[in-house]
Amino acid sequence: MSDNRPAIDLSTNPLTHWTGPLGLPDFSKLSDDAFGPVFESALAAHQAEIDAIAANAEAPTIDNTLAALELSGQPLDHVSSIFWCRAGAHTNDEIQAMEREIAPKMAKHGSAISMNAALFARIDALYQKRETLGLNAETLRVLEQSWKGFVRSGARLNDADKKRLSTINEELASLGAKFGQNVLADEKDWALFLDDGDDLAGLPEFLRNAMAEAAELRGQKGRYAVTLSRSIYEPFTTFSERRDLREKAFRGFAMRGENGGATDNRDVVKQTLSLRAEKAKLLGYESYAALKLDDTMAKTADAVFGLLDPVWDKAREKAAEDQVELQRLAAAEGQNHQIAGWDWRHYAEKLRAERFAFDEAALKPYLQLERVIDACFDVATRLFGISFEEKKGIATWHPDARVFAVKNPDGSVRGTFIADYFARPSKRSGAWMSALQSGYKLGAGAKPVIYNIMNFAKPPAGEPALLSVDEAKTLFHEFGHALHGTLTEVTWPSVSGTSVSRDFVELPSQLYEHWLTVPEVLAKHALHYKTGEPMPKELIDKMLAARTFNAGFATVEFASSALVDMAYHSRPDAPEDPYRFESETLKKLEMPEAIIMRHRTPHFLHVFSGDGYSAGYYSYLWSEVLDADAFKAFEETGNVFNSALAAKLKKHIYSAGGSADPEKLYVAFRGKMPSPDAMMEKRGLV
Repeated sequence: MSDNRPAIDLSTNPLTHWTGPLGLPDFSKLSDDAFGPVFESALAAHQAEIDAIAANAEAPTIDNTLAALELSGQPLDHVSSIFWCRAGAHTNDEIQAMEREIAPKMAKHGSAISMNAALFARIDALYQKRETLGLNAETLRVLEQSWKGFVRSGARLNDADKKRLSTINEELASLGAKFGQNVLADEKDWALFLDDGDDLAGLPEFLRNAMAEAAELRGQKGRYAVTLSRSIYEPFTTFSERRDLREKAFRGFAMRGENGGATDNRDVVKQTLSLRAEKAKLLGYESYAALKLDDTMAKTADAVFGLLDPVWDKAREKAAEDQVELQRLAAAEGQNHQIAGWDWRHYAEKLRAERFAFDEAALKPYLQLERVIDACFDVATRLFGISFEEKKGIATWHPDARVFAVKNPDGSVRGTFIADYFARPSKRSGAWMSALQSGYKLGAGAKPVIYNIMNFAKPPAGEPALLSVDEAKTLFHEFGHALHGTLTEVTWPSVSGTSVSRDFVELPSQLYEHWLTVPEVLAKHALHYKTGEPMPKELIDKMLAARTFNAGFATVEFASSALVDMAYHSRPDAPEDPYRFESETLKKLEMPEAIIMRHRTPHFLHVFSGDGYSAGYYSYLWSEVLDADAFKAFEETGNVFNSALAAKLKKHIYSAGGSADPEKLYVAFRGKMPSPDAMMEKRGLV
């Protein structure tokens, strides 16, 4: 902050001192140009707190060191959570410029804390005598995790290596921001505008409506736009009878981040992989995967490949069988071409109709967004006793975002849930959960403020939003994460909610998906948007019978992404050309030519827009082993809302956060660790 800039009072600034309803920020008072100065002041304030903890003349204690560290930096936490929400959910040129500036600053700040010798000495002193301090299990785990975090962040390096690691972290943060912005730019700039008539052949009404709304949003009222949002791209390539248009959409989707010019991510990926390999070596690990897996359930790359390889073999076999059938259907239409990437979904939908006498479009009228939201809330009430009350008129980052008070069974407010459901050019693609504020009991404590971001196609004014089954599952999935954050009952902030190992964090979300297709949930909430009639049992039965349909395709899409991620990060160095490495890796895996990775390298946001899922995309499948087994526990009781089992689920999974080792938590719930058999059965691979 420059000397002539007025000092910012963080105790009153709306970015750091939240005075809105339900303890939210008052978004009506926030301006984009305020972020920079507030970040500077908040970073300085946090650094002053860290310096004071490190310089404390008193002997280190849990209170004056570990607790003080955990509770430090609240103003920085507040401005950061608002900013990163905006950067993902409603960005603009000013926010993106600030993102490029603040990402490396935050990385530098984090490195300075992790490598503060005096601070680590205090944590180390506590760690070395941890068994004599009489700590409860959660506090002991927090101390151990904190110590390990310091070590993995370079606390034991010499000064020169600390400096180099700090530089690496800054550069990686900048590259991650650039990667995400490049993908967003390609998605935002690409649209295929169509007109009435043959252009729309085969497209159902719900998709035409969504495409009309997307075109109007882009200044082309009266036309129809295919965008790269999955909520439009996937149904378009499923239903369009125009193979040439399907190919254009497919290539636009597949080539995000690989179009040459300023938004091409080739060099970003190469630099990222090189810096990650160097970072691992500095910290004494043979590869970046070894570094990232050190504190997970899997532990090693070999264990990950041990899970992925048999799944991959089964998936390829299943996909090959299905491709023969797709080729048959194409030939019956007089099409002699080989099935290509832009054909698979189209003919798979025809095969589904042939085998199960229904198509995806038949389900959509029964899956209204509002009803699926109600179903999410209803299941949470039945399992965990909490309820949700929408609060109208509360300002958020965008008018589409909706605010709900989350209430305990006694009516007291437990926390806040914010949901932002619709796609727009200012929002990055995908779906995610995050927190404006985590819930914890330490010090004065804090109530959770959790949000979900989706990218469903926005319907025309006055029309309901209709979801596909996959979109409805996505809503349940992200709401499962939201429950993990909302139900947290821990003392320490660092183990609150979803602060668990990467290959455990998907358990609460993937498990929650199962309740969407419970027949009694569908009977209550899957109501036709025009008639109000429930989804016919015959259609439900067909949908459930078909739920493992196309399993080979879906699993090949996913597993190839996970295998390429691990291939990048389990080697000791970076490939010279990452795109060629992707191609060579897929060739070795004998990837089917008609299927592409669910997330190709140039737009693999999970892995390259930040560090979250790098060497960790496998975790969805690892958690799926757990979630399939966990839901089986409910089925074994004969009641998927079994109250005794739900209480155990809440206590040991949804409320426990990272307060204990994940394996210990799962065994406390289930009584044993699972085998992959239930997952393979769930996916239809056996």
